[in-house]
Amino acid sequence: MRMYDVIDKKRNCGELTQEELAGFVKGYTAGEIPDYQASALLMAICINGMTDRETTWLTLEMAHSGKMVDLSSISGKKVDKHSTGGVGDKTTLICAPIAAACGVKVAKMSGRGLGHTGGTVDKLESIPGYCTAIGEEEFFRLVEKNGLALVGQSGDLAPADKKLYALRDVTATVKSIPLIASSIMSKKLAAGSDKILLDVKTGTGAFLERQEDAEALARLMCAIGEGAGRETVALLTSMNAPLGRTVGNSLEVMEAVEILQGKGPEDLRQISLELAANMICLAEKGTLVQCRRLALEALDTGAAFQKFVELVEGQGGCTEAVRRPEMLPQGQCTMDWTAPCNGWLAYLHTDQIGEASRLLGAGRQTKEDILDYGAGIRLLAASREMIKKGQPVARL
Repeated sequence: MRMYDVIDKKRNCGELTQEELAGFVKGYTAGEIPDYQASALLMAICINGMTDRETTWLTLEMAHSGKMVDLSSISGKKVDKHSTGGVGDKTTLICAPIAAACGVKVAKMSGRGLGHTGGTVDKLESIPGYCTAIGEEEFFRLVEKNGLALVGQSGDLAPADKKLYALRDVTATVKSIPLIASSIMSKKLAAGSDKILLDVKTGTGAFLERQEDAEALARLMCAIGEGAGRETVALLTSMNAPLGRTVGNSLEVMEAVEILQGKGPEDLRQISLELAANMICLAEKGTLVQCRRLALEALDTGAAFQKFVELVEGQGGCTEAVRRPEMLPQGQCTMDWTAPCNGWLAYLHTDQIGEASRLLGAGRQTKEDILDYGAGIRLLAASREMIKKGQPVARL
């Protein structure tokens, strides 16, 4: 197989065979196919799309490009949760502890930031000492003991996706339904959980702005999951405004802690509770209505916050920084953007807010960039809010 021929075929809208996709995945993972040829194929896919059959083949090849994790030694139902990416989306830091407090086993491997959206691993690593790279034995032990562990994708778990994920981030090939589906589901299948909950974002801050595209992605991922024997549920949630009031790694950790302590913005609280309730329901703890009550109780009693503290402590993080968020990394300088006139804040350019946060240092421009964990944006006004001339609207 010549990579040139594969690129040419997809450029001309041809359907790639399972053998061609397998050759690409194996060759790129092994370093035999250079970035420039992989980038060309990704761009051809981004422009011309893939059939469902191609996407399924690509997903399975990526999932089997490394180790397939076996979680059967951990008792109970293991439920994974994944978001397709949003601005200010720190829900995993909230819904995972809520679910764990309700007896769900959450063995979650998360990703880093992609494009204008943040990554759970980057947020967790803003907590001093928190280690997202732990051995499999310790990972299993923490899930069994605390019901929860959140780590980064290991080098031997879907390594093809890890390389392609970083390449897509810097080659403008993020917004592609088949590439998003294969990336997410290859990791989910390789990670080994029994059940999978997908939070599919749609709106101006999502990779897929149109609801019909988000629905197509949700159906495709559910079909891939069910075809692989994993019960998979998808929720469509709005990303027409940043979730909560913060965008940026340590800022989002602070806000997640606020929610877990019974404070924080209502939009973030409500979506986190709904995601947690669905995770609890997938773990067969009751009907969805009963699971919503369980999730609310775990949040209101402080049990979910205690699970978050256990999570941080178990993975070497500074629990004092969780209890006193002012100890987390802070921006070295700040600037307020103020309203130029009186009026109503009609809407927020969510994707531009995410991009601005990335430019401040909260995200990457290249694969090698080092993050500034204290960088980001704090929104001081919300959509549909009346504002006055000179009033601070956002703090950079």
